[in-house]
Amino acid sequence: MFIAYIKDMKSWILLFVLSLSFTNVLIWIDKGLSIKISSLIYLDMLLIALFITFFMWRFKKETQYVKELLHAAEIHSQDWHEGLPEPFFSRDYTINELLRQVANDQLEKLSEIKAANLMESDYTAAWVHEVKAPLTSMKLTIDANRQDPIIRKIESDWLRVHLLIDRQLYISRLPSLGTDYSLNKTEVAQLITPEVRELQSWCIEKNIGVDIEGEEMEVITDSKWCRFIIRQLLTNAVKYSPDGGIISIRTDRTQSGHAVLLIKDEGSGIPAHDLPRIFDKGFTGETGRLHNAATGLGLYIAHQVASKIGVSLSAHSKINEGTTMAITFSIENDFDATRT
Repeated sequence: MFIAYIKDMKSWILLFVLSLSFTNVLIWIDKGLSIKISSLIYLDMLLIALFITFFMWRFKKETQYVKELLHAAEIHSQDWHEGLPEPFFSRDYTINELLRQVANDQLEKLSEIKAANLMESDYTAAWVHEVKAPLTSMKLTIDANRQDPIIRKIESDWLRVHLLIDRQLYISRLPSLGTDYSLNKTEVAQLITPEVRELQSWCIEKNIGVDIEGEEMEVITDSKWCRFIIRQLLTNAVKYSPDGGIISIRTDRTQSGHAVLLIKDEGSGIPAHDLPRIFDKGFTGETGRLHNAATGLGLYIAHQVASKIGVSLSAHSKINEGTTMAITFSIENDFDATRT
């Protein structure tokens, strides 16, 4: 900061140097003034010392406000403008007023954006609930005429629409997830079985088998949101599995004691250079573009939800050998940390 202050004050420093030099020249050429060289040097040294003392005092005085302002900037707070430092000079008052005006404008715009997002979220949630009514009616009709082959085809298409609508409902709830989840102990089978049953008609259409193995495990998680994550992973597994393929679901434990749920398909796999980006928003990758069915939202949303409820997602894949998605749950010792 001192170097910057010197650069800002270089015109004043230059003025002092020129003034001192000009005074020395006048004294030197004026024959009416008889001053010894030693006396002139002594006078110059006194003036320079006085100037340096004055310069240091002004540096401390003028930079105190800036130092306090920088310190306030390090404290990330929504009401930062309330903690602005006390001004010393008129320009400091002007800066404070400008910053408060900027903060008020920012808060006003932020409030408008939040209100607009809330309205859009409420509209989306209302629209989803309205659409669910005819979907429920269609489901009843499908169940009543399940023996008809055409109805079974319609059921698989109905399921895809249902999954899209249901995912949109979860997306609208995502901003309030922090207040809309509850961590409890639950059996892994209770998380898997309903979601496999939900995708049954789609699996039948593609003649895909589901193989579940591994020991029964009890985990700490939010059942509703965890099932949503599993649903996204199973949906991708069915989508990218070839007709007649097998989806393997098994449970395991890491060396540190964490329960892991593994979902493996027999699809074409994900290229190694795409793996680090599969959880990015909007990323479809080569496999998604090849099938022309990816939106780049499913894994992104699943990853966002996972990070909020204390589970982690990872993927392992090889070309032509399928993809394995892993859900790693928190152990009981992490329960309190997960809640906060």
